[in-house]
Amino acid sequence: MEPTRRNFMKAGALASAGGLLGGTEASAQTKAPASLLGKSFAEHATPKLWTKPQRPTAPVSIDVHCHWAPAAYLKAKADLGQPDFLPPINYDLDHRKSSQEKLGIQMSLLTLGGFRPWVWVTPEQGAAIARVSNDAAMAAHKAYPGSFIAGIEVNCADPVGSLAELNRVAGQPGMVCLHLPTSLAGRDFMFEPAFQPVFARAQELRLPILLHPLDGEANWFGGKRLADAASGVVPGGNEAANRFPGLTNSLGNSLEMAVCVAKLISSGTLDRYPDLDFIATTGGGALPYVGGRLENRGGGKYPKAVYEYLRRFYFDTLTYWPETLRFMTEMVGPDRVVLGTDNMYSPGVMIDQPHSLIDQANFAESDRDLILRGNLRRLFKL
Repeated sequence: MEPTRRNFMKAGALASAGGLLGGTEASAQTKAPASLLGKSFAEHATPKLWTKPQRPTAPVSIDVHCHWAPAAYLKAKADLGQPDFLPPINYDLDHRKSSQEKLGIQMSLLTLGGFRPWVWVTPEQGAAIARVSNDAAMAAHKAYPGSFIAGIEVNCADPVGSLAELNRVAGQPGMVCLHLPTSLAGRDFMFEPAFQPVFARAQELRLPILLHPLDGEANWFGGKRLADAASGVVPGGNEAANRFPGLTNSLGNSLEMAVCVAKLISSGTLDRYPDLDFIATTGGGALPYVGGRLENRGGGKYPKAVYEYLRRFYFDTLTYWPETLRFMTEMVGPDRVVLGTDNMYSPGVMIDQPHSLIDQANFAESDRDLILRGNLRRLFKL
């Protein structure tokens, strides 16, 4: 980290000590805060901070945000006329194991990617796709128990089928959480009465729920508002280039995640299921940055303070800036932050320095260990 940025991070930590931990006692024990004028992150940052070399390490971490598309899943989608874009190398387990270990990752949580088919399949088609995906995940864990665990996939558009598949797979070795989208083409299925038995069963099983938005035009947050020329879309671009056009992924998914987390609070879902834990990928999206607005503008209807509800979530580290990661960690605690990469181990965008942001954020070694592996070991009972 450059000296100016290092000083900025230290200043932020001191401000947290006096502000978040607040009080007069903390202020009395430290010097008066130095001005941040001319020391801002925006004035001294360098491009692509997530690519900075990480500390040399053996494979030690657990990646909570990692996608795959097993062979049976790819075939099922192709047979229905909706082929997936991931090539076969993505489900080569030897390749994945070797690749993740080179990055310092010991274990990955396998989940299907953003183009899951739950919006357009029939209940029968969805049940079959969920079944073959979960069977492949269980086989991956059996073959490499120290390298791969997985989230249980369900066709959440069909609550009855979801509950049946959850009951079929729950308790099988390596199946450590339930994987749900944040919505279905804008439909808040999670808050519908028909879906509540799934939440109730997950709570009974003490099975955490991993949240990840769906991709594809039907799921774009705000419709085409983030996919126009003003959002950076180049007219006539090829299909591959426009898979995540404009701001649909960078901003859209961040807002989508924030809406989901906020509605889990405002709907009373967290109060009805007090023993359910949730994992918010994409660094929680726009949360917890907008948490104060939820408290101030939320109508005062929450039984608890908004910041108390934030502790019901685990947030992954996919923030891309270390200062953002540090802020999030100071807001929710290092025991609620977990490593996430969004890696697919196929050609394309990869986070090849997955520990870098954590290193740059200058956490205490004990906090760093929690984020890299300790929290998920506890949450998934590994």
